[in-house]
Amino acid sequence: DEALTNSVFDEEGWFHTGDVGHLEDGKFLMVTDRKKEIFKLSSGKFVAPQPIENRIKESSFVDQVMVVGEHEKFASALLVPDFNYLKEWCVTNNIKNGKKLEELIKVPEVVTVMNEEINRINQGLMEWERVKRFRMVHEDWSPATGELSASLKLKRKVVADRYSELLNSIYNKAS
Repeated sequence: DEALTNSVFDEEGWFHTGDVGHLEDGKFLMVTDRKKEIFKLSSGKFVAPQPIENRIKESSFVDQVMVVGEHEKFASALLVPDFNYLKEWCVTNNIKNGKKLEELIKVPEVVTVMNEEINRINQGLMEWERVKRFRMVHEDWSPATGELSASLKLKRKVVADRYSELLNSIYNKAS
């Protein structure tokens, strides 16, 4: 398909993959995000969600995350906790929690520790990249449920549509 080929090559013959990255130590190309996933806050600042998501996923408390905030005042996130780790943490800290996952994410101590984790992670981010609010969800995201592709890439539109009410609650919008 000649039209499709022409759309990814520029006049000088460079192939445009849609990836965003930087050179590490002047010699290693580090791909950090996809151009189409970068969003703009209402302040005009651009946010690359994937590096922020990767930092958040380094927390033992978090299994999956999606950072959002296009056209909003601040970045926020949907989090899927690492429920095995969270249950162990509750036992270790003598915190009574519900048997159901949807109850566990509402336990005040769980909300507090997640807030502390996000605040800790935020310290290493630029002000406009910091996750100001988040909501936890109790369903794992997978290819079977549609939130992830077969190659385990996050399908942002699917997640945003599925959790639109929760996302609206972050920004105090009625749905």
